[in-house]
Amino acid sequence: MSDLAPRRARVRAPELIGKGGWLNTGGEQYTLADLRGRIVVLDFWTFCCINCLHVLDELRELEEKHRDTVVIIGVHSPKFVHEAEHQAVVDAVERYHVEHPVLDDPELATWKQYAVRAWPTLVVIDPEGYVVAQHAGEGHAHAIEKLVEELEAEHEAKGTLRRGDGPYVAPEPEPTVLRFPGKALVLPGGSYLVSDTTRHQLVELDADGETVLRRIGSGARGFADGTAAAASFNEPQGLALLDDGAVVVADTVNHALRRLDLETGYVTTLAGTGRQWWQGSPTSGPAREVDLSSPWDVAVFGGRVWIAMAGVHQLWTYDPAGDGEGGTVAVAAGTTNEGLVDGPGEQAWFAQPSGLAVSADGERLWLADSETSALRWVDREGAVHTAVGTGLFDFGHRDGAAEQALFQHPLGVTALPDGSVAVSDTYNHALRRYDPATGEVTTLATDLREPSDAVLVGDDIVVVESARHRLTRLRLPEEAVKVASVAHRTQRAATDVAPGALRLDVIFQAPAGQKLDTRYGPSTRLLVSSTPPGLLLKGEGADTDLSRTLELDPSVPEGVLHVSAMAASCDDDPANEYPACHVHQQDWGVPVRITDGGTDRLPLVLAGMDA
Repeated sequence: MSDLAPRRARVRAPELIGKGGWLNTGGEQYTLADLRGRIVVLDFWTFCCINCLHVLDELRELEEKHRDTVVIIGVHSPKFVHEAEHQAVVDAVERYHVEHPVLDDPELATWKQYAVRAWPTLVVIDPEGYVVAQHAGEGHAHAIEKLVEELEAEHEAKGTLRRGDGPYVAPEPEPTVLRFPGKALVLPGGSYLVSDTTRHQLVELDADGETVLRRIGSGARGFADGTAAAASFNEPQGLALLDDGAVVVADTVNHALRRLDLETGYVTTLAGTGRQWWQGSPTSGPAREVDLSSPWDVAVFGGRVWIAMAGVHQLWTYDPAGDGEGGTVAVAAGTTNEGLVDGPGEQAWFAQPSGLAVSADGERLWLADSETSALRWVDREGAVHTAVGTGLFDFGHRDGAAEQALFQHPLGVTALPDGSVAVSDTYNHALRRYDPATGEVTTLATDLREPSDAVLVGDDIVVVESARHRLTRLRLPEEAVKVASVAHRTQRAATDVAPGALRLDVIFQAPAGQKLDTRYGPSTRLLVSSTPPGLLLKGEGADTDLSRTLELDPSVPEGVLHVSAMAASCDDDPANEYPACHVHQQDWGVPVRITDGGTDRLPLVLAGMDA
């Protein structure tokens, strides 16, 4: 297709509406008419979603390179109840350095107008206000940049491109000691080491939890080893003490593990390349040669460093004594499929594991599985178990027996001396406790603000109140605080489908200038399951074809179809001996309702260049 070739029939972009209003615009409210003449990229995201956070980082280069022609608009579309709170969106925009306007859409009005089905989804609108592309999932920045260059040339020639400054207005920085801290660690001398995530630093605080003793890291986003002043991090999170007295750091957005020498303040890299892991990449090998994906927390268990690899829904390990200089990394549990499945490590499913803690007796590795709002654990043999939680779509604040208790997107776990575990129940703004001896969940404290971690200090527990930018010390009460039970299910409009056969079509078109990568066999993969499992009579499982006929049980009135698709494409240039290749992947949870007269086809768009 030439630069100026006409496109297929275009669709006028629906208006941007959201009850929460606009952020990062200096108070201005915008319509699509205000943006006419610019190339607009809508990023439908929600701040709990690790794939959405990956896309934020993918778009940074595009945003900078085409700042005078492209306007990126984040359309915040919540999954969890907490994410519909306006202040929570304001916090998330600052926390993740979102440097473009954001429309807060708590009622999913714009999401519905654009028929979006999954987080994240990107929609490209041309300078005349027409939708020209839609992409679900991550890994599409390369394709979108090519489209942007094509649109720039086309509309420059037509006289419909308007260059200039965009509507982004940076908010004023707040002068707090910490800014959205993530995790904390009590050091041998009694001070605290805190990951000051939004400022890309580690901060050592005195035993009072307030006085700054030193800062490690330049404070600028980067990936550099060196002295405390010269080293750089990128949104660091988890911290753990190593046997040699150093600290291992989960450097989340650098997709790396770093090592801090507590005596000298010197920072080195233990594992990771700085690149994000994609399907088909190695899953074990020399630690500095294997890509990682958003490591969120770390803990030393069974002689190895366990890694909550939130970006691929797995647990990995780093073995400093493994074969190869500098140790090795390997997958320990998880298939990369997102969900809640127990069993042997190689069969288990996770959903953004984000907090780790070793039990007092050293026999269990507890973990907060945030997207399933679950508390889970791994035994010494590597098998995975669930203590509390039922799946991706049920959450709330409910105490009582474990089988009916509910959390809301917990990010941290803390082993208590009596064998129980404290859960930083982040989106409930609470500290909860699960006792394996009784199977009961209770509430220890409320009115915290997005607690993301906690550490024990004597008879007290010190909580990282991330959205209050501080450490908060609490006395562990003998009895839990009583709270009213609240249960939620993720609310999205269900698709009415006919009973019986349902044709599932995942639509993928290789971006312009690329072709399917078939050098090593099939380049696509489709995995389908359902909640409840009985919803699907036929069609469950994995295959390479992106289309499949499912059979739904008419006796199951409603449920959720879980669809995971992947496609690989490479640059289509015969003269290039080493073409660049790209992986496109997305998970959908599609609520369906069995209805006579409902549709018998379910199309899902993985990627496509033309509307």
